[in-house]
Amino acid sequence: MTERKPPGVPFESWAEKQIRDARARGEFDRLPGAGRPLPEDLESSYDELWWVKRKLAREGVSVLPPALALRKEAEDALAAAYAAPSERIVRKILTDVNARIRDMMFKPPPGPPLGMKPYDVDEVVRLWRERRAADGSRGSDVQ
Repeated sequence: MTERKPPGVPFESWAEKQIRDARARGEFDRLPGAGRPLPEDLESSYDELWWVKRKLAREGVSVLPPALALRKEAEDALAAAYAAPSERIVRKILTDVNARIRDMMFKPPPGPPLGMKPYDVDEVVRLWRERRAADGSRGSDVQ
């Protein structure tokens, strides 16, 4: 327990003395976060959900409405299809994402509208073949 401030001693001098004495006793040596910079958000206003936001950021979780999450998934699937090593894999990637797009089209979730339609698998395969031919690799293999 800390001692009481003696009368007549300025508060600032007394507090500084308490800190110096505690530092000399080693009471600050093994505190959590010792040696690390202070968080950047110290100056911001108080947020009741700070701990939730910090945990989501630490775990890399993104909270998007289902339609936006599916848009991102569809864009990633199309990029993966164009980079796929075989036509069979291109068709598999697009068939899987198209099933999710169709499902959301017929059972709209809350949030913004999806605004997408399933990919034309044959058209994407045609473009995939053209890209492979332009890169000089064989792209018509069906595996």
